[in-house]
Amino acid sequence: MGAISPFLEPGNRTNANSLAIVHLSRDNLLPVILQESKGEVDGYAEGSVINTRFGSFPHTTLINQPWGAQVRASIVDTGSRGRKKKVQEQDNIPDDSEGAGSTTTPGQATPKGLETASSGFVHILPPTPEVWTTSLPHRTQVVYTPDYSYILHRIRARPGMRIIESGSGSGSFTHASVRAVYNGYPKSESDARGKVYSFEFNEDRYQKMAEEVEAHGLKELVKVSHRDVYSNGFLVDGKSPEAECVFLDLPAPWKALPHLSRSKPADVKQDTPWVSPLRSDRTVHLCTFSPCIEQVTKTVEVMRQLGWMQIEMVEVCHKRINVMRERVGLNMPTDRGSNLSPYDVGEAVQRLREVESKSKEFHERTQGGETGDADVDMDDAPEAQKSNGTPSKGVSESKAPVSSSGAKPFMMGRLIHRTEPEIKTHTSYLVFAVMPQEWTEEQEAAAFSQWPCGQESKVIGKLDKESRKREKRELLHAKSKSKRKRGKDADAGEAGETEADNEKDVKRPKPDPEVASS
Repeated sequence: MGAISPFLEPGNRTNANSLAIVHLSRDNLLPVILQESKGEVDGYAEGSVINTRFGSFPHTTLINQPWGAQVRASIVDTGSRGRKKKVQEQDNIPDDSEGAGSTTTPGQATPKGLETASSGFVHILPPTPEVWTTSLPHRTQVVYTPDYSYILHRIRARPGMRIIESGSGSGSFTHASVRAVYNGYPKSESDARGKVYSFEFNEDRYQKMAEEVEAHGLKELVKVSHRDVYSNGFLVDGKSPEAECVFLDLPAPWKALPHLSRSKPADVKQDTPWVSPLRSDRTVHLCTFSPCIEQVTKTVEVMRQLGWMQIEMVEVCHKRINVMRERVGLNMPTDRGSNLSPYDVGEAVQRLREVESKSKEFHERTQGGETGDADVDMDDAPEAQKSNGTPSKGVSESKAPVSSSGAKPFMMGRLIHRTEPEIKTHTSYLVFAVMPQEWTEEQEAAAFSQWPCGQESKVIGKLDKESRKREKRELLHAKSKSKRKRGKDADAGEAGETEADNEKDVKRPKPDPEVASS
């Protein structure tokens, strides 16, 4: 086993010959294999260099940096290296490093001391499936984070499980799924660990995917195969992958479903004995990724014919929610994030009174002898508020906006959120299904002995309506009978007590009249 992939355990710092993500801006991420080169590379004496609009960054400045560190650009000679190489090719002039008096060997130019440039900086980030999805080279349609996170949850992907993926494409789902099932690198071929079996039909995409898997340190955890699964199925070297999760990103997934069966379907032509790629003693969860509803209908139809259960179609839609602070008030400046409307009822009433006072003063002037065409002196208008909405010096501002406690401007106002007026288009339709585990006769007998089927005495739905009514009448009759019996016993007990009291009265001696008179 080689080094652990940075996608699984990136460590605390960047390492040479390992993948890192250079963060240029929010939507501009650059994946780079950091190379620790001592000699000249592409004409740079500093070795491998990343050239961006924020400046030049030699790989040596990015190695052994803590993840998330900010790295400043360096001053690198980017102008003369091309001209020098061109002149040497035209004039056939050897490089100075190849001269007799040179003390350095060809290709071993000594790098100058790097100086920090003032052009800008970048951040160095660890590779994760989420970051890789936004920075990977697109070869096909990409399964983005909201989709593959929901898919992995629904197909029950856990550490130690095995996943079949058909349609590797750009590798977005592959990197996410291998992290979900990772529980260590296998120590031998018999060591069953979590693994991803990826199948790709296009040869160019297959070659690129195999190179990326090896470069990212995932070769022992991801098995990439070049195959047409419509015709050749999902076996690996003639053996079953024993998969418990399946993800199909295919144009016609219904053509590949017959190969994902417990037993040989009738329409599959195969001379060799049937070997199922699914694990027999576990429930298998399946997901298909289709952009059109017509594909969904065909896939669901074939699923029902092959015995898949709990079929469900899901559409994942995205909507952005913008959270911001809004300052409300008539005296607010016309800046972004300001709502020039009354903050409360008091401010609205005050504004109405100001408008009425202006109107009243205007009519008094016109009716007092001035012509209607006479210019109105704006300086004579009420000082409460000018026509452009800005407050005058002598008027107190609304209680909503500016805080007298010295609060920062970006903390002023109330916190609000707004959603997009329209929902963006979906990525694709997701169809989920479940294949129950395969039961043997021994397992069936063991389950029947523990939970005897058909011998239950109190099961809802076992009796029909008339039987339930008869059982209810018998139960009520038994209760009334026991109640009457308890009543008779109580009456008998009271009668016995009365007779005993009478017997005591008879046996009690009568008092002597003489003694009583005395």
